[in-house]
Amino acid sequence: MRRYSAMPEQGALTIVRRSSSRSKAESCPTPTDEQLDSLDLDTEHLPAVDTPDACDKAALRLRYLLRQLNRGEISAETLQKNLQYAAKVLEAVYIDETKPAVARQQSAPTLVFRRLADEDDELSEVQPDAVPPEVREWLASTFTRQLATAKRKSDEKPKFRSVAHAIRAGIFVDRIYRRVTSTALMQFPQDVIRVLKTLDEWSFDVFALHEASGGAPVKYLGYELLNRYGMIHKFKVPPTTLENFLNRIEEGYCKFHNPYHNNLHAADVAQTVHYMLCQTGLMNWLSDLEIFATLVAAVVHDYEHTGTTNNFHVMSGSDTALLYNDRAVLENHHISAAFRLMRDEECNLLQNLSREEFREFRTLVIDMVLATDMSFHFQQLKNMRSLLSLAEPTVDKSKAASLILHCCDISHPAKRWDLHHRWTMSLLDEFFLQGDKERDLGLPFSPLCDRNNTLVAESQIGFIEFIVEPSMGVCADMLECILGPLHSSSKNSTSSAEPINEESTGTKDRNENSSKFKIRKPWVACLSDNKKIWKEQAAKDAEARAKQEEENNSVPPTTEE
Repeated sequence: MRRYSAMPEQGALTIVRRSSSRSKAESCPTPTDEQLDSLDLDTEHLPAVDTPDACDKAALRLRYLLRQLNRGEISAETLQKNLQYAAKVLEAVYIDETKPAVARQQSAPTLVFRRLADEDDELSEVQPDAVPPEVREWLASTFTRQLATAKRKSDEKPKFRSVAHAIRAGIFVDRIYRRVTSTALMQFPQDVIRVLKTLDEWSFDVFALHEASGGAPVKYLGYELLNRYGMIHKFKVPPTTLENFLNRIEEGYCKFHNPYHNNLHAADVAQTVHYMLCQTGLMNWLSDLEIFATLVAAVVHDYEHTGTTNNFHVMSGSDTALLYNDRAVLENHHISAAFRLMRDEECNLLQNLSREEFREFRTLVIDMVLATDMSFHFQQLKNMRSLLSLAEPTVDKSKAASLILHCCDISHPAKRWDLHHRWTMSLLDEFFLQGDKERDLGLPFSPLCDRNNTLVAESQIGFIEFIVEPSMGVCADMLECILGPLHSSSKNSTSSAEPINEESTGTKDRNENSSKFKIRKPWVACLSDNKKIWKEQAAKDAEARAKQEEENNSVPPTTEE
C-alpha cells in the first residue's frame, strides 16, 4: 500500500447493512449540505466502532472532513481524532463467511463492504490462489477483526474475500492520510505541480523545476518524494520540521554559489534515485526504513559542497582536510553537517524513529554518501562484479543502495543531450574556477581544471567510456540479479521487465535467457547518442586546432628595416 508510484483516485465507499428487520440491502445515503453544516466533530460521544450506526457516523465525518480540508477550515487535532475513529470503524468491518448464507441473513446485523476500490486498483486483479497460506493469515490478523475466530477450525484458511476487502479498507484510510498530507502540509505552486508530472521520467528536466519553484527544487522535490513513498506518515515526520529541514538543506547547497555542486544537482540526483527505486522495482526489495535512508542520502549527499575537489582540500591543507585526515574529506563533511542539522529540534525529521531505527538509518546514510567519493569508484565496481560472478550471489542492501547513489551521482552523461550538455558546461565552469584558485596558490592544476588546456569533447568521451558506461552496466546487472527472484515469484510484479531478444543469443543459452529478468535501460541510448555527438565535436575541434596551428606556422617572421 505504501509503494504507489502515483496516488490513484479514491475509490467509492459503499456500506451495506444486513439484518433480519430489512429484506434488502440499504446503502448509506449521501449527506446533504444542511447535515454537513450542522455536524459536530466532537469524538467523545460516538457509538462503538463495531455497530452499524458507527459506519454512518464515520462516512458522514469523512465527507465533512474532506470538505473542510478543501476550505482549510479544520484543526490538525480535530482531523486526527476523527480519522482515527474512521480507521477503527473500517478495521471493525468483517464478513463472517464461516456461517452458511441463510444463517448469516438471520443473525445479528453484519457490516459488508461492497465496493471500496477503483476498478483499476491492484487488489482488483488479485486471485485467491496467488496468496500463500501464511500471507493469508498475516493479512487476516493485520487488517480484520476476527470476530468468529473461536468458531473457526484451527486448520481452516481465512476467506480471501474478507481479507481483500479489509486490505482495501486500509488502502482507503491510507489514501485519506495521503490527501491530508498533500492538502494540509505544504502547498505546491501550479507550475511546480505541472513539472512534477514528469517526475517518473529518466531524463527529468530539473532545470524546469528550478525555474518553476523560484530556485527551490530541493524543497519541493524532496517533499514530494518523501510523501509519495509514504515516509512522512510512516515515520511520523512533522510537516513543519520537514519543511524546515529541506529549506536549510537548500540553503547549504547555495552557500558557496557553485556552478555545478548546488541545489540543482542535489534535486537531479534525488530524482534519478527515485527512478531507480520506482521504475525498476527496487523499492519492492527494500524496507521502508531503507527507502527513507536512500531518499535522504540522495538529498544531502553533497550538502555544503565547497565547489572544489577532495584533492584541492588536501593539497591546500584546508581545515576540512585536517579535520578528516585527508580521507573522503567532502563526503565526511556532507554527512556530518547533515546530521548536525538534524540535531536541531526544528529540523529533526528523525525525532520519532526508535533508537534501533535511528542507528540503522544513520549507518545506511553514512555508507551511501561515503560511496560517492570517486576515489572508491573502481574498487566499488570491482567488488560488485566479483560478487555478481558467483553462482548464487547475495547482494548486501547497503552496498546495493550505495552503488545506486554513486551511479545516480555521475549519471548526467546518461541523460538527454540538452540536459547533459548543460550539466557539462556547469561542471567545467566549476573546475575552471578551482584551476584559477590553484594557479593563485601556486598549486599544480588538477585534471580538467586548466581553462586554457582542457579538451572538453575528448574529456567527456573518456568519462562516458571509462566511468559512466561501466558503472551503469554493473548497476543494471546488480538490479537484474536482486530483482529477478522477485519478478519470477509473482506474475503481478510491479517491476518493469523486457523480454530478451532470443535471436541475439546462442542456442545453448536460449533456454536460460528466455526467462531472464531485465530492466529497462533508457540510459543506454542516451549514452550512445551523447558519445556520438561528442565524437563529432572532437573531430571539429581537432580540425580547428590543426588549422590554427597551420596558420600560426605560416606567418613569416618579422624583420627590422
